[in-house]
Amino acid sequence: MQKNLLDLSDEIEMEYNQILAESREFFLGKATAQSARFSLIISNTTFILKFMMENYEHYITKNIKDVCRTKMISPIIYLILLLALWILSPISEIVVPEKADSNDSLTKLYKQDVSYIDTKLTDLYFTGYTQTSLGFTTGYYYYTMRGDECILVLLSPSTSEEGLPKIIALHTKGRLAKRDRAAKDVLDNLSKDLNWTETGIASKVSPYYINEPDCRNFRSYLLLFLYFASMLYAFISLILLVIYYRFPLLSPPVRQLSRFGKPAELLAEAEEELATLPQLATDDMFITEHYFIETSKYGIAIVPIREIIWVYKHSTLHKFFWYHFSISYTLHITANKHLYIHCPKNIKSDIDGIMDYLAEANHDIL
Repeated sequence: MQKNLLDLSDEIEMEYNQILAESREFFLGKATAQSARFSLIISNTTFILKFMMENYEHYITKNIKDVCRTKMISPIIYLILLLALWILSPISEIVVPEKADSNDSLTKLYKQDVSYIDTKLTDLYFTGYTQTSLGFTTGYYYYTMRGDECILVLLSPSTSEEGLPKIIALHTKGRLAKRDRAAKDVLDNLSKDLNWTETGIASKVSPYYINEPDCRNFRSYLLLFLYFASMLYAFISLILLVIYYRFPLLSPPVRQLSRFGKPAELLAEAEEELATLPQLATDDMFITEHYFIETSKYGIAIVPIREIIWVYKHSTLHKFFWYHFSISYTLHITANKHLYIHCPKNIKSDIDGIMDYLAEANHDIL
């Protein structure tokens, strides 16, 4: 009986030790699994944070460069078009007319697509006929011999001194034009004055004539002004965009920060806060601890939250005739020292979130 009790005691002790060992293994394994899972979560979180910090590092500067690069396309294309217009149109000849000596035939020059010429003429005789427009005399018709052909020349009132009977020598610039209705009327009247037939006088006079007023009229000067003014504007815009791309600190969004302090220091602070994760973010708007930041294709804006005094949204209905496409919302921000910013084409929920957060961050905002 005693032996049986001892044997039973040994069996119970063995079973107890086995249960204790299994329990130890179970809890140890579970703890190990939980520890491994926790380590994986920490690792993944660290990776995500590191990725986001790297992604937002110098984010504002990168977007300034992206916007500048995109905006460079328009002036480059426009300058290329102006160059093509200079080559393919008579604009270049208005500025620098084709040099033509007394032996060059007007017919030959016209067939060579010459539109404006710079030439010398001698022994010009007034025909007695003028060109008028709106009751004002705008030109005087002269004729002269040019080589073996007789040509008509329409001179401005200032050049002809309002109809001198004869001009011995003249250096002029004019448009090379095909004989129009007015020039034909002059020849018809001359034929009657000289008792010639219309066919006879037409056969002796070149079918092309020199029109000086068309080279020096208001339309020509206006065309040249618009051409060179737009070229200068596009060129200056391109140069400024290249400078802003190369030196983002000189760009308008950063220079606007000079109203509130040193632009370089404020930009560095905004970049650092954005790189350490924004407190609120949409597709192109961010709120950090001290700044509101916009980085859209329409422009870049950096505003200290403490300087914002008024925020509101404006809705725009996009439609084609009676068909409504969508509604977009624009966030308007007014800050101290006359700084106004608008963030166009956003969705309502994003703007509402930004406005609510700004109101919490700065209780003085209207």
